[in-house]
Order: sequence, then structure tokens, then C-alpha cells
Amino acid sequence: MRKLSELETKIGYCFKQKALLKTALTHRSYSNNHNERLEFLGDAVLELSVSSLLYINYPNLPEGELSRIRSNVVCKEVLAQIAIDLNLSNYIYLGMGELKSGGLKKPSILADAVEGILGAIYLESGLEISTKIVGLWLKDKILDNLKSKKDNKSELQEYLQSRKLPTPQYILLKAEGCAHEQTFTVECKIPSQNLFGVGNASTKKEAEQIAANLVLEQISKK
Repeated sequence: MRKLSELETKIGYCFKQKALLKTALTHRSYSNNHNERLEFLGDAVLELSVSSLLYINYPNLPEGELSRIRSNVVCKEVLAQIAIDLNLSNYIYLGMGELKSGGLKKPSILADAVEGILGAIYLESGLEISTKIVGLWLKDKILDNLKSKKDNKSELQEYLQSRKLPTPQYILLKAEGCAHEQTFTVECKIPSQNLFGVGNASTKKEAEQIAANLVLEQISKK
């Protein structure tokens, strides 16, 4: 087990209460004083911090795109990668059973420790400092997601799924013209949200993308 001061340097934050950091790194298999409550808090802090960073730094992005990026960076896989980048497995306290079963490589344990650390930082220094740390950890991931914008249908689908809303319906209204010069008119609708968009293009897929984009534009204006 390496010195926690080495980890603090990697995290970008020095704890006043060293015991708080140790608790954040302690799995329930090791001690009754484990990190699950800090993980619960850190999860909420993470989502709010990312939301705040995106809202402030990217004022021209519509709500649907903000939601897409947030859902892509606030996930177990990304948190586990942060843990790997921090070499967190060198600092996590695990019970012997978990150690023998490869617990230090489990994404869930690594991700929980990252959230535990964030919850501990929040308790000690508040949301502003927590958000700065999150910005350091996730800057590259956010930039990667900005560069890889999803197509309109995927973006709309992810937005709806993140809010547990019904999936959109795509209805072919008409197809006109000869086989090699057809024009397709497609409606994208989400009746429960009173959202509708109609796209017109030379292919059905392109018409669907246009219709989905029109619905996304309506969402961004709400």
C-alpha cells in the first residue's frame, strides 16, 4: 500500500482529514467503516458537477447534446478508467476474499472508490472545489464527446432513454417519384410529449434524420 500523500498529488487535492480519504478508499469487505455512503454522495456530486461544467463552458449546446455528453462521461466505465489513470488499485483497502477474487480489477469497485473520493472532497471543501476536480478528471473525456457528435436519431434516442420516456415513432408518410429518383417524407413523433417533426429527403434514412433533428430543436427550446 503506497502513501496516501502520493495519491493526493495525483488527485489534485490534499485532504485536511486523512481519515476521510481512507474511508473513501475502503471497501465493505475490509471494514465496517467503508465507502458506500461517500459513494452515494459522490454520485450526486459528480452528476451536478458535470452538468455545471457543461452548462457554463458550452453555452451554445442544446439541452439534448448536453444530456448526451453527460450520460457518456458519468458512467461506470469512465470512472473505472479514472481509477486506472490514478493507479487507485494501489490505494484501495479490500478484504482478503475480494483481493483473491481480483477485486482490484473490478470496474465497479474502482468506480465506487472514485465516487467515494469525490464525496469526501465535497464534504471537506464543498461543490466549487469538487467541480474543479471533476473538471481535471473528465476534461479529455468531455472534449472527446464534443468531437464525436452522434447522429440525430441516436441523440434523440439517448435523450429519451435518459429520462425514461417512450422511444420515438418513425412513420413513412409517402414515397414519391420513380425508383431511382424517389423522395421520402417521414414523420418522427413522440405523442406523449407532443413532439412532432417531418423530414423530406431522397432516402428514407436521411428523412428520418431530418425529422429527428426537428424534434431535437423543439426539445432545446422547451
